[in-house]
Amino acid sequence: MAIKSKAAQDFVPVKEIRDGIVILKDGTMRLVLMASSVNLALKSNDEQIAIIMQFQNFLNTLEFSTQIFIQSRRLDIRPYLKLLEERLQTEMNDLLKIQTREYMGFVKTVAESTNIMNKMFLVIVPYSPPKSVVAEASQASGLSALLGKKKVETVPVLSKEIMEAFEEAKSQLEQRAGIVKQGLARTGVRVIPLGTEELIELYHHLFNPEESEGQVSVK
Repeated sequence: MAIKSKAAQDFVPVKEIRDGIVILKDGTMRLVLMASSVNLALKSNDEQIAIIMQFQNFLNTLEFSTQIFIQSRRLDIRPYLKLLEERLQTEMNDLLKIQTREYMGFVKTVAESTNIMNKMFLVIVPYSPPKSVVAEASQASGLSALLGKKKVETVPVLSKEIMEAFEEAKSQLEQRAGIVKQGLARTGVRVIPLGTEELIELYHHLFNPEESEGQVSVK
């Protein structure tokens, strides 16, 4: 008896990504906040205690569940080295050329001997709206992007009533996100919401771990 295999998208819990909001197949919604970090090791003992107490107070005052997610990606430094090589070719100062070569050698040595990781700290804020909010959004607008094609497809058009309900649910999520933002700010942690394209990029890496190596960005 032949066993019918399931499509890859059957295993993806995401139904749609709209206006920076993740809509799951069960109708619940998620708003994802990217958070900064605080290095407790660099703080004094009193500062460490104060931060921990503020974080404890933050957790105790929450009236809804949240999820804290930490993603680690190995950095690909090849684009950075390529940029240094290009600058080296155009550098006219001999001393700076020598220093650049030595710096490139140092970076290569460190990268070969150590796994350089980039960590992303995320706070996921949930909300369960009435089922009618996503009843008409039957087509998953972001699934192909999550499963390997980094292309944001056309978002399905919803009726006026559904859009109004969606905006109300989005407002509820943003209010919850505001509570999280204020609570974490007291610990020195800053948060910003991820937009639609950033969410698709995030889920793309989650569902395509072979491409999860980050790249060094140079400004």
